[in-house]
Amino acid sequence: MMLSTTELPTGDYEYLCEKESVNSFGAALMPSFYLIVLMLSLIGNGLVLLVLVKYEYLKSITNIFILNLAISDLLSAICLPFWVVHHLKGWIFGVGMCKIMSGVFYIGFYSGIMFLTLMTIDRYLAVVHAVSAARSRKVRYATVTSVIVWLTSTLATIPDFIFVDLDKEYDRETCDNIYPQNTAVPWKLLRFYQQNIVFFVLPFIIIVYCYVRIIQTLIKCRTVQKHRTLRVIFTIVVVFFFCWAPYNVVIFLRSLEELQILQFENCYLESQLDYAHTISYTVAYFHCCLNPIFYAFVGEKFRRHLIHFCDHYLPCGLLFHQRQFVTRNVHLEYSDGSMGNDTTNNW
Repeated sequence: MMLSTTELPTGDYEYLCEKESVNSFGAALMPSFYLIVLMLSLIGNGLVLLVLVKYEYLKSITNIFILNLAISDLLSAICLPFWVVHHLKGWIFGVGMCKIMSGVFYIGFYSGIMFLTLMTIDRYLAVVHAVSAARSRKVRYATVTSVIVWLTSTLATIPDFIFVDLDKEYDRETCDNIYPQNTAVPWKLLRFYQQNIVFFVLPFIIIVYCYVRIIQTLIKCRTVQKHRTLRVIFTIVVVFFFCWAPYNVVIFLRSLEELQILQFENCYLESQLDYAHTISYTVAYFHCCLNPIFYAFVGEKFRRHLIHFCDHYLPCGLLFHQRQFVTRNVHLEYSDGSMGNDTTNNW
């Protein structure tokens, strides 16, 4: 989303900081970057969905969560062409699409962090409380939980649907959040805190706790080979927070600015925060296409499925050398039906 001219209170006077240079910087950086992310996300997450539906049949909790995570990534990715046009020409799609695209992006973002958290909790239960969790870790549990996540993320996005609107900036319209002034409810601050605390800090605490307990358990029982999926989920979580932490830091600084705890003495400091906002927002979008890369390079079973698909439907010359080592095992696996019922430990 584009930045607009902002009034910054400092002392007993107000001054205006022009955002034209920041917007020009975003217009030069984001369009090409967004198109690359869109292409990689569509290809990568499309392959994830293909492999899950064709080979895994969604018979495990982890696979259901991975499926929903891929859908979350795709929801964020499909908004990118609209933001490309937005940065180049302004918002030309009308107020309805402005609200829809903003809402869809945040639904994808909120559901993504929630599914990452659920995947970590599920691994924690499977490893640390394996006996007691075996009775409750059913596919029905994953399905119901997924529905709750989608409903929660949609409800959390309602303010974005309400307050996102068209705004006039220079000679073109922009799509941005426009909050009412002097209201009893500080909607802007509530949105900052919701994103920082509910969808960043709390999940981070939960995930760190779960992985500390998982590592302690694995060290004691020395069964790392039985939990290959931990590498995948752990890598996904680390990359997700690496992408989103800078943006959340900027959002936190914005909240301090809104409360006038953080005040800028000149437009230079404000512009630096604007640049940080633009860059961190761009980096945050990059997570849409990273998850499938780690499925392919870290998840052994996904790699076998993908090579099997290429071998039978898309003769891939680039995979020839890899197929020499795995094709025989793959054919044996598919011919004797030894896939197993619980596939969670092979991703």
